[in-house]
Amino acid sequence: MPAPGQRVAVIGGGIAGLTAALAVSRAAPAGTHLTVLEASSELGGKLHTSDFAGLPVEEGAEAFLVRRPEALTLARDVGLGSDLVGPATLAAWVWSRGRLRPLPPRTVLGVPTDVRTLDGVVSPRGRARALADLLLPRTQLGTDVAVGRYVAARLGPEIVDRLVDPLLGGVYAGRAADLSMAVAVPDLMRAVRRDRSLLRAARAAHRPPQNGPVFQTVAGGLARLVAAVAEASSAEVRTNAVVRELRRTPSGWRLVVGSAAAPEVVLVDGVVLAVPAAPAARLLAPDVPRAAAELAAVDYASVAVVTLAYPSAAPVAGSGLLVPAVEGRLVKAVTFASAKWPHLAADSGLHILRCSIGRHGETADLQRDDPELARAAAEEVASLTGQRGWPVATRVTRWGGGLPQYAVGHLDRVARIRAAAALQPRLAVAGAAYDGIGIPACIASGERAGQQVAAALSAAQSA
Repeated sequence: MPAPGQRVAVIGGGIAGLTAALAVSRAAPAGTHLTVLEASSELGGKLHTSDFAGLPVEEGAEAFLVRRPEALTLARDVGLGSDLVGPATLAAWVWSRGRLRPLPPRTVLGVPTDVRTLDGVVSPRGRARALADLLLPRTQLGTDVAVGRYVAARLGPEIVDRLVDPLLGGVYAGRAADLSMAVAVPDLMRAVRRDRSLLRAARAAHRPPQNGPVFQTVAGGLARLVAAVAEASSAEVRTNAVVRELRRTPSGWRLVVGSAAAPEVVLVDGVVLAVPAAPAARLLAPDVPRAAAELAAVDYASVAVVTLAYPSAAPVAGSGLLVPAVEGRLVKAVTFASAKWPHLAADSGLHILRCSIGRHGETADLQRDDPELARAAAEEVASLTGQRGWPVATRVTRWGGGLPQYAVGHLDRVARIRAAAALQPRLAVAGAAYDGIGIPACIASGERAGQQVAAALSAAQSA
């Protein structure tokens, strides 16, 4: 029987890892020592808030979906319930066929529920092609299918190019032609199995907001959520702690932490591995090669966020705009941050915009240096919105290999990874590489992994 005072290491201090640490702290046997090891200098991963033009502006993710309860529940649980804020507006635009047009309402990640809302965004011929969905025979799905392939078969390629691809590109930085429907739009996948018509299935899958905002964030920035979860976990937190090696021992796991010149050996009874797929594959390769091979096949997209501050608002109202890849522009999305979020409406009168750049497989634009990339983004903002003047402040944040790409069959891959990890003592995996890229999905994966390790510790102690 293991001695009291078992030790658990959570490798990775993003929101998934911190949520896993919180779950372990609440469910593991009394006296369990918990350590979070984060390779970078700060916790949070892509939940990173910093001062920009005197305001707390996100450098990564800016909000979470409310209809999935995990983020909302966690924020309330750690004392931030009264600090949650919703957007002031959700009205948005899409640049299509030469100008800005209102983003059609009531879509499921771009899949329309009513072709009458598509006027201007797609051509009359494109709308007529979409209506053919109501007459076409059922399209075979198999266990999974690429979103773009299925939507194009039902509604035509123009719907994919002008709506589905830019919306998926904004969320995943991926291409609709490559992304798994089972992961990217699971509600729609379930609906189309019941109805041969995609338009009817989209209506069934569409869930309007219930007496509240679709998205929320934390006033003052999502870094506050990161700090609150870390504190609630009571874990020992170590930053700049690179885990170079993870190996099985007769009683648990051996970690090598730090530089090659000054390695530190840490012995633990359980591990939650909450890092991206590539470092997870490297760490698991010696003892869990099947999981490592599967993780090594998960591809990632690199992106950049260019933040701009202007002394006057853009002449376009709303929360922001999307730009389809077929338009051939640098910027794929612009968020009018100070118009969208009330807590970013500066007393100074400055207006904050965030530009997203980068799609899977496209890295040439990201090779530009920061001043050049900021200048190019500002030029595109002027072209897209009519924004006058030059930004008084700019910031470029790069997320190299930041967003996992969910290829067709991804859920089966994840099942194989977890099955291989489950054969090891007190080991679990978590993060965006598995069940979804959004904050609620990452929180759910962290909770699941932390509870698994805590339950295994309890079972080992009582054996």
